[in-house]
Order: sequence, then C-alpha cells, then structure tokens
Amino acid sequence: MAKVETIVFLSLILDLFAFTIPLPLFPRIIEWYNLRESSDPFGFLSRTLGAVRAVRSLLYKPGAQSQRWDVVLLGGLMGSVFSTLQFFVSPKIGALSDKYGRKRVLLWTMVGNILSALVWMKSTTFSTYLLSRVIGGLSEGNVQLAIAILSDVTTAASRSKALAHVGIAFAICFCIGPPIGAYFASKPLPPSINSWGLEFNIYAVPALITLVLLVAETIFLIVSLPETRGTKASDHSAKHKKDDNAAAESNLKVDGSSSSNGAAPPKATVEKRTSTLKTLRRLHFQFLALFSGVEFTLTFLTFDLMDWNNTQNGKLIGSIGIISALLQGGYVRRKASKIGEGKMARQGVFSCFLALLLLALLPHYVSSGVNPAKQTSSSADSNSTIPSTALRLLQLSAICMAFTSATVVNSLTAFASLQCDDTVGVDETNGKPVVGRPELAKGQALGQFRSSGQLGRALGPIIGECNSVPVYSDLVTKDN
Repeated sequence: MAKVETIVFLSLILDLFAFTIPLPLFPRIIEWYNLRESSDPFGFLSRTLGAVRAVRSLLYKPGAQSQRWDVVLLGGLMGSVFSTLQFFVSPKIGALSDKYGRKRVLLWTMVGNILSALVWMKSTTFSTYLLSRVIGGLSEGNVQLAIAILSDVTTAASRSKALAHVGIAFAICFCIGPPIGAYFASKPLPPSINSWGLEFNIYAVPALITLVLLVAETIFLIVSLPETRGTKASDHSAKHKKDDNAAAESNLKVDGSSSSNGAAPPKATVEKRTSTLKTLRRLHFQFLALFSGVEFTLTFLTFDLMDWNNTQNGKLIGSIGIISALLQGGYVRRKASKIGEGKMARQGVFSCFLALLLLALLPHYVSSGVNPAKQTSSSADSNSTIPSTALRLLQLSAICMAFTSATVVNSLTAFASLQCDDTVGVDETNGKPVVGRPELAKGQALGQFRSSGQLGRALGPIIGECNSVPVYSDLVTKDN
C-alpha cells in the first residue's frame, strides 16, 4: 500500500500548507480588526476585548502596554477556539469514518474547510472572522483521518515509520506555509476584483491561496484515494508476523514501546489496551497543554518584545519547520522503532523543557536593550536594537522546539495506533466495521486520542498567554 501512503502524504502537504499560511498573521489581523472596530463601544470586538480586559485585570495590574496585551490575550483565545471545537468533533469524525468509510468522511470535512476559507476572504468584521475559525474547527479532520488511513494499510512493525510521514508533512509545511503567508500578506488583490464593489479581508490574498490549495486537495482525494476501511496490509506475510511477535516477546521494553529490532509488541488483552489508550490520552493532553501554549504564543512574544512583523515571524516559524523536517526524515523515521516510542517521546519532552528555560530567560535580555513601546516595525532596525544574546536564546529555543515537534506527538500517536483493532471486514447488513471491540476501532479510538490532544491545544494558548503577559508587563514597566 505504498501508493496509499504517497497519496496521504501529498494530501497532507496541501492541507497543512493551507493551514500554516495564516499562522504568522494572527497578531496583525487582530490588530487590524481592533483599528477598524474600536470606535464602536457596543460592537462585537469591543465587547470581546472588554471581557478579555476583565479577565486580565484579575491576573495582574494593567501597565503601560495593557491595551497591546489585551490583543495578545485575545489571540490566545482565538487559538483556543479551533482546538476546543476539535476536542468535541474529533471522536465523532473518527466514529463516522468507521461506519461510512475514511474517504467519504474526509471529503465531507473538505467541504467545511473550503467554506471556512471563503468566509475568511470576506471577513471584514471580527465576528465573521471568528465564524470562519468556528467552521474550520468543526470540519478539520484531515490529520486524524490520515493517521487512521495509514494505520489501515500498514503493519504494526512499520506503523511508526509510516506515521512519521505525518510529522514530515507538518514540518515541511511549517517551512513554506508561514513565510508564504507573510509574503502575500502585503500583496493586495488585483484591481479588477476591487472594481466589483466587494470588500475583502486585509489578508484576502493569503486566504485565496488557502482556498485554492483546499480545492486542489479535494479534487486530488476524489480522483486518487481509495477506501481503506476494512483493508489489511498485504505486504506482510504470516511468517513475518510470526517472526515479529517472537522477537517482540524477547525484546519488549518496560515502557511498552516497540522492540529494538523494529518489531511491535504482540497484542495485549482488551482491558490492557483500553487502559493503555486512556494513559496515552492523558499524556497527550498534558504535553500539548504545555507545548501548544509555548508554540502558539511564540509569535506573540516576538510581536510584544521585539515588535517583529509578519515576515520575521514567518521566517522564525519556517526555520522551526525546516529543522523539524530534517529531524523527522533523518532521525525519527530511522530510530523510532529501534529505540522505542517511549524513549523517543521522553527525549522530546526533555527538549521542550530546555526550550521553556531559554524562553523564560529571553525577556530579561530583551528588556535590557529594547523598549517594546518604542520599537520600529522595520526588520533591520528591529534586529539591530535587540541584544545578540536575546537572539541566540531565541534561536536555541527554536531548535529545541523543532526537536520536540518532531518526536513527542508522533511517538505517542504510533503507540496509540498499535493498541487498536484491525477491521476484518464490513457487515453487509448495516455497513459497520467488524472489530472485536468498538472502542478499539481505529477511527473512534484515534479520534478520542486526537480529541484529548486538542483539548490540551485549546487550553495551552490561554494558559501561555495568561502566564506570559504579567511577566512581560512587569519587565516593560521596570524598563520604562
């Protein structure tokens, strides 16, 4: 099923390319809406910022940059909307794919993604932009269904290597998506479109590129992707399976990960696998609640402390993607099955700790040489006034974040998929998959696993913003 793996990888490239384009634009787009709607005290954005201001006042006393950080806190909440909706719908999408098929449900979700991009293009108010995020959050199922499809067509021994393609797709798109989004953010629509008398979002060009990519992905999936529900990996003979299980029994690690020779451990009891999935969901939630807060607030941190523009933030996110892609292809794919998913995940968590430590030191060095209230928006002027130590700390933290991004989630996902039951067919009377236990069906189980991670992603930006704003406020106040 190497062909299916290639199709899934290419579709993920298109999908995640579209997903990463707006990432560096969040700080500026909220600022744009604020400038447009701040004069209306009863408008949706004014009331939303009022609620954010009330929450912020409970956390710390307002300083000279309080209005700027209200926008930052709102950005954290915006990042949480998408993931919160994913928390609710991911198990549903997975269960639907078990019942109706992976391809059919994936195409349903693509319709929602396309609608989200269309609404973004026309979102001249904050409320309509929020609507586009809601539509996108309710319909995004590409990643979890890609994982389910790859689990359908791979054997246990080759699962980690195949799922590394998901991480590689993420890394590649983080290399190219944010810089392209930042570049086209300054490009206006053709004058002929403006002559139609329609008003578009300030970032309508990046939104249009997103729309084109999603339409192309949908057509590609319709033409190329076969249905994989109920299929069995055909490239793994019974003899190889027997050898894998025998090797796994002699090499099984205490952490439950793959054996050192690349074989997966034999299937445990249903109760044991169900318990393991619960543990993995909890670990997934805890990790992403921490890491996503750091990941999402990174561009807001540079926006606050260094006054970086879209291009600079795009380059930063892109550099993280480049390093992560190299690590996925050169390290994770080769070593995950040999050293075990558990050990690989622990390495990533340690790298995350180092990134947090470096970022915690960053504001102290920036505040010693930069006053964010007086920063210019010029890239050259901005970088020239930032101490070199601060830039080095930021670069090192980016490397650590790239390693974390390349290892932890991929390892946990691979191990979770190994706990699921393979479908052995489809009941012709009701169309449902035939599995030993419904709770261990791949679509539903992996949907629940992703749901736990999305809950962590929903809380992470809020926690990150709430913890960072008071610190930065104190530093700037002292510097002033």
